[in-house]
Amino acid sequence: MGSDNETLYNLMIDLFSATHREGALAELSRRRDHNPDLGVALWNAYGVMTILYQEIIVIYPLLNPPALTMAVSNRACNSLALLQLVATHEQTRMQLLKANVPQLLYPFLSTTSRNKQYDNLRLTSLGVIGALVKYDNHEVISFFVATEFLPLCLKIMDIGSELCKVVATFIFQKIILDEGGFQYVTSHPKRLRTVLVILDNVIGQMVTAPSGRLLKSVTKCLIRLADNPKAKEELQANLSEHLRNSTFAQVLAEDVAYRRLIFQLMAKLA
Repeated sequence: MGSDNETLYNLMIDLFSATHREGALAELSRRRDHNPDLGVALWNAYGVMTILYQEIIVIYPLLNPPALTMAVSNRACNSLALLQLVATHEQTRMQLLKANVPQLLYPFLSTTSRNKQYDNLRLTSLGVIGALVKYDNHEVISFFVATEFLPLCLKIMDIGSELCKVVATFIFQKIILDEGGFQYVTSHPKRLRTVLVILDNVIGQMVTAPSGRLLKSVTKCLIRLADNPKAKEELQANLSEHLRNSTFAQVLAEDVAYRRLIFQLMAKLA
């Protein structure tokens, strides 16, 4: 264990070397699953977080017009993966949020290129935000509501790759499970209508390639939204026919959890 800690320490030292930084980022990222306290070490190590921020900010000019290479994207994703460690750990999670670090990721979430290097950036950025919201903290949800994250999240739910849709929909579900997030979405008719349209679009896009994970996340969102009278009325009148008919019959047959969710939704709208 001592040898492993020494290796991690040396890798963090290498971050300060322009020559060795890329390799150190990749190796630290590779080791993250086996070192749960690495996030705390990164946060407390002098200058390391600044280096990670620099690695993120330096590629902003490559986002628009799109000029990002896969190698540069991978390097940035390694930095984002280390940020996710900081976001996951209970000792550093709120400090990361209070430093407004998640907003550094919003330019990545704003990209629309479907090329893999941009999709990887969006997915890894969503991973950081997903790590923050998964613990059902009202302060965390309030931060993302206040910083206009929701339009970015909805856009990715609508046009992102399947994996990005899954993570973005999970994050949206967490936002509306919080009472403040729920009120933000449902209190404004136009905003609520936009959300319902996008969820309907997500369902429609799965007709040719059903995803059990995504269907479950979308259905959980619909169940929660139905707690609002206006949303419930809208869903009773306009719920996607694909949820009512046999479009997703195979998922229904194979996935008990999805079957329970769809029955719960139908009972709630009855």
